[in-house]
Amino acid sequence: MTPPPLETAPLEPISTTLPDKKTPDTASAVTAKSGSTFYWPMRLLPASKRAAMFAIYAFCRRIDDIADEPGEPAAKRAALDVWRRDIRDLYVGGVPNGPLTAALKGAIERYGLPKAEFEALIDGMAMDVAGEELGGMRAPDLDTLRLYCRRVAGAVGMLAIRVFDRADPSTERFALALGEALQLTNILRDLAEDAELDRLYLPRELLLAAGITSDRPDEVLAHPALPQACEALADLAEARFAEARAAIGGQARGSLWAATAMMVLYHRLLRRLRAAGWRDLNARVRVGRRESAWVAVRCMLGLPPAT
Repeated sequence: MTPPPLETAPLEPISTTLPDKKTPDTASAVTAKSGSTFYWPMRLLPASKRAAMFAIYAFCRRIDDIADEPGEPAAKRAALDVWRRDIRDLYVGGVPNGPLTAALKGAIERYGLPKAEFEALIDGMAMDVAGEELGGMRAPDLDTLRLYCRRVAGAVGMLAIRVFDRADPSTERFALALGEALQLTNILRDLAEDAELDRLYLPRELLLAAGITSDRPDEVLAHPALPQACEALADLAEARFAEARAAIGGQARGSLWAATAMMVLYHRLLRRLRAAGWRDLNARVRVGRRESAWVAVRCMLGLPPAT
C-alpha cells in the first residue's frame, strides 16, 4: 500500500513490533523514547519537517543499535547490509517494508535527500563494527576520527539542511562543522559508556601529546593526564562550533532555527563537560528536557539564547 504523503501522515503512525523487541517500529516512537537533546528542536518543526527529521533520527538510532548491541561482527555487518539494500531500494521505486522505511521514503521524495548521505551513515557504523574485529575502535588517528565524524554526524547535517530548505554552500559548511562539533562533544560525554564497548575515540595524537601511550580504554580513562587529552579535544570541538557559527553569519534565524537550537544546546553541554573537568566519568553531564524545550522555543521565535 502506498504510504500517505508526509504532510498528512499522523505524528504517531500505526506501530509494529520487531522480533525480540517490544518498542514500536515508528519514527516518532523511536525518537520520543531516546531522550535525545535533539527531541524538542525536532518536535516543534512543522509537521512535514518534523516527520522527516524523526525518520532520519530513527534511522540513525536503528543502525547505531546494530553497531552497539552485543553480537558477532559478521552478523552486524549483515544487518547493516540489509539497511544498505533497503535504502537503495527506496531510490529505485521499492516498496517500504515497514513504518520506518515508509517515513524515510516520504522524506526522501519530499526533500530530495541524497542517497550518499544515508550510505555514509551506514559506513560510519561499519567503522565501529570493523573496529570490534581488531579488539575495538581504539585511539584512531585524527584523520580517521574526522572521517568517522563526517560519516556519523556530518551526514545527518547534510540531510537536515535539505529538510530545512537550505542546501547551499555556506549552509553545507555549517552542517559539516556543526556535525563534527556535536560528535566530538558526544565522544567527550560518553567516555565511560564507550569504554564498556571497548571503544576509545580520543585521537592518538592528543593522547601522545598528553603523555598517554596506551590505547586500552580502561588504562586511558584511569590515567592522570586524561583531562589534558580531553581538553585538547574540547578545543577542537570549540573550533568547529566557531566554524559553524561563522559559516552562516547572521542567518541563524529563519529556517535554520532548529539547527541553531541544537548548536546552542550542545555548546552548553560542552561547556559543562569542561567545567566538570572529566574528574568523575560516571557523573552524567547533560542538558535537561525542560532546558531543551526552552532553548528550542527561543530559537523558533528568532531569539536564540547565549550558549
